[in-house]
Amino acid sequence: MKSTLKKYSHVWLLGYAFIYLPWFLYLEKTVTSNYHIMYIALDDLIPFNEFFIIPYLLWFLYVAGAVAYFFFTDVKSYYKLCTMLFTGMTISLLVCTVFPNGTDFRPLIDPSKNVFAKIVSYLYSADTCTNVFPSIHVYNSICVHLAVLRSERLSKYGILKISSFVLMVSICLATVFLKQHSAIDGFGSIAMAYIMYYFVYAGSYEPSRKKVSEKAIG
Repeated sequence: MKSTLKKYSHVWLLGYAFIYLPWFLYLEKTVTSNYHIMYIALDDLIPFNEFFIIPYLLWFLYVAGAVAYFFFTDVKSYYKLCTMLFTGMTISLLVCTVFPNGTDFRPLIDPSKNVFAKIVSYLYSADTCTNVFPSIHVYNSICVHLAVLRSERLSKYGILKISSFVLMVSICLATVFLKQHSAIDGFGSIAMAYIMYYFVYAGSYEPSRKKVSEKAIG
């Protein structure tokens, strides 16, 4: 038992859930009116498409799966991923706390249209249209893909990296095609991920550069 606890002592970092969830739920209950509407003209050019509910929901497996994988296989990458995820999520909550925000362009959904539309209607009823900037869905997806790209252990799995990229892009697109977010929410998340990347990964392992160096030496 002691050896197991020592081996997985890094589980303490997941205790962040006890900070994030109560804070998020508090905002969901309290930010119900008098919030800033997030909108840019690009939003009007993006049609609603219920089929994007598939990648939108895959986000949960994508993020949880990545955290679990690195938790058991690569503690260093696990710490980097969690640091980037949890810092950005905290910043997002802080932004929503001092700058209440939301959207107002969700379409009316006909649940009888198809199973995807029905799932979207459930999503709308369970998730409010507030606390959207910056988008956690977009930010966390970018964080996971960066962790995959920067992992030495996964550097030889080209198909995995391509699949991760496709899923990341699909999830980001899903946020706007489902009208869960304004495009500006996504742009804000991209900017935040860009900044956080240099704080978390600056000077750390880069598979492509390492291979180039090895070839040059050889």
